[in-house]
Amino acid sequence: MSTATPTAATAVFITPEALLAHWQGHRRLTRRVIEAFPDDQLFAFSLGGMRTFGELAMEMLSMAAPMVRGVATGEWSTSWDREARPKEEILRRWDEATGEIDSLWAGIAPEKFQEQMTAFGQYPGVAHDLVLYVIDNEIHHRGQGYVYLRALGIEPPPFYER
Repeated sequence: MSTATPTAATAVFITPEALLAHWQGHRRLTRRVIEAFPDDQLFAFSLGGMRTFGELAMEMLSMAAPMVRGVATGEWSTSWDREARPKEEILRRWDEATGEIDSLWAGIAPEKFQEQMTAFGQYPGVAHDLVLYVIDNEIHHRGQGYVYLRALGIEPPPFYER
């Protein structure tokens, strides 16, 4: 057994694999929120001047896989497809993005998450911070979805069941 003390450079709080598993848990939950939304309200219902949950879902789709693709390959798409879509298409695209995230993530060397980069040509940061931003953004918007569902009289999925 090693008695070496980890240094700041070698100590790891969470592995890339564990971070991906954590994020995919959030993605499964967000998918269930999208599923729970009534088709006719997805791009119609909002509160307090906030965007509709359909708009928020399209934003999440436009960020997640493109962020991972950028970290993995250095190729940053700046094409934001946020047009209204039927719920079934959003769910299909969500599933495709989930598969793409898994596939691309496997090719990212752990040290790559420490690199400085500029996401989408305008957001500088360390790769792991950029990925965490996308995760935080999803959680924030899912919370808005919970408020919308409750306002529509719909019980949202339990937040702890990821």
